[in-house]
Amino acid sequence: MTSSTLSGIEACVFDAYGTLFDVHAAAAQCRSELGDKADPLSVLWRDKQLQYTWLRSLMRQHVDFWQVTGDALEQLAIDDTELRERLMGIYRILDAYAEVPRMLERLRDAGMKTAILSNGAPAMLDSAVDNAGIRGLLDAVLSIESCGIYKPDPQVYQMASDHFGVVPGAICFMSSNAWDICGAASFGFSAVWVNRSGQPAERLPGNPVAQLTTLERLPELLGL
Repeated sequence: MTSSTLSGIEACVFDAYGTLFDVHAAAAQCRSELGDKADPLSVLWRDKQLQYTWLRSLMRQHVDFWQVTGDALEQLAIDDTELRERLMGIYRILDAYAEVPRMLERLRDAGMKTAILSNGAPAMLDSAVDNAGIRGLLDAVLSIESCGIYKPDPQVYQMASDHFGVVPGAICFMSSNAWDICGAASFGFSAVWVNRSGQPAERLPGNPVAQLTTLERLPELLGL
């Protein structure tokens, strides 16, 4: 894995949840109601959410990410209906990480094309993007709903290559999810792992070309 400047990149494509938007923001905002259970419940919610995307893809039983997110929350056995509704409402407008707007501004000012490529349903992504105020900093917001299967299926990554009309290696793809990085790298993207939480590497095909702890240094990595 290298952290030297990447070359030949024509577009930067970002995963959304956990990469641009803080998936744990909903539970954090409900900490007074959840108490000491807030952090472990948030982790479990995220784990179950991802598991359902993978299992539904294998079963060829697709539903959109909003339903998957709700189904995963139901598994947490939170009896308070109003609290569940509040958690789901916050999930539509998750906080962006602090460095995201400025990082995207730097990419735009340098003439770099940018997009989101996400499992999220279009309405979810629209709400999060607008809440973060980054709509004008993105050239596209791509949802897997266009192909009806979740990451890491290669069809999803092909969407970005097709949209920009470039070979996979000309796309720098960022994700905080190690499994997503493996999928993107296996497809041929120049994958940069935004390892915000110090995860161990996955034992899967596909390696990142670089690893960051936040997105702040991405423009520097690209030589911009």
